[in-house]
Amino acid sequence: MSDHGRAVRVRISGKVQGVGFRYWTRDEAVRLGLTGWVRNEEDGAVVAVIAGPDSAISTMIERFGRGPSGASVSSVETEATQLEKNPTDFRITR
Repeated sequence: MSDHGRAVRVRISGKVQGVGFRYWTRDEAVRLGLTGWVRNEEDGAVVAVIAGPDSAISTMIERFGRGPSGASVSSVETEATQLEKNPTDFRITR
């Protein structure tokens, strides 16, 4: 990851499904130049893996704390992760 920064796995809990959180995440990540993916979890949380420069990742983690209009975020948990292959874009997955 040295040429791309680092990667972080983020779990966002609260009222984060049914409010456009995944689409908002993709748009914000693209604006910040991040790559990775985001998906809904069966327990109602949203999980994302974001990769890129440290400053962009820090900004995105701060934004996860607010989320899009209509969201009510109760927690944002992060952990460093290793990626086998650097993502080239940002995707919404299932």
